[in-house]
Amino acid sequence: MENSLAHAALMDATYRHQRLFYDLTRRYYLLGRDRLIARLAPPPGSRILEIACGTGRNLDRIGRTYPECRLYGLDISEEMLRSARTKLDGTAALAQADACRFDSARLFGVAGFDRIVLSYSLSMIPDWHGALAEAARHLASGGELHIVDFGTQSGLPNWFRTGLRAWLRKFHVTPRDDFGSVLTCVADETGSTAQTESLYRGYAQSGVLMRRREIGAQF
Repeated sequence: MENSLAHAALMDATYRHQRLFYDLTRRYYLLGRDRLIARLAPPPGSRILEIACGTGRNLDRIGRTYPECRLYGLDISEEMLRSARTKLDGTAALAQADACRFDSARLFGVAGFDRIVLSYSLSMIPDWHGALAEAARHLASGGELHIVDFGTQSGLPNWFRTGLRAWLRKFHVTPRDDFGSVLTCVADETGSTAQTESLYRGYAQSGVLMRRREIGAQF
């Protein structure tokens, strides 16, 4: 609980002012977000949750792309949620919560989601293994967890990788180089399947965890 409160305070301090120009600046280097949204392909009426939804930028795009779906978002930073509430204007249910421990039934009255999104958030969550496991736990039968984040930059020059990571540390961001193996472990533990992909010469990476549809389960 103390770790959660400390992280919430850190994120609020980080984004208290940044949230006002966050979307304008991040569009140039948070690559692959719209690719993720295009690949969600949710059936009509799906419940879509973004964990660490930030300013609501992705949920806004998701809502415009899939207007027949129901949207939910949570973030540990109340400062970021201030921006999200303004941007989304009631089109999504929003709540303050820790990505590593949350009760969706209490927060939203929903037991499971058909699609869950983690976009450039695992690299900022200290217990990111726990966040992946928690997200997988909240998938409905047949649901999918879609992730995009910074990659290993293995296909880029060493000077670029070194400079990028030094700059990211200033914003409490750490690329998760073992993302693929950890996602595979979470999939194995939950009876799911996982796919990962390197993007833009390793600048970013994406993954999808697909929960097996249970026999007799309703979508």
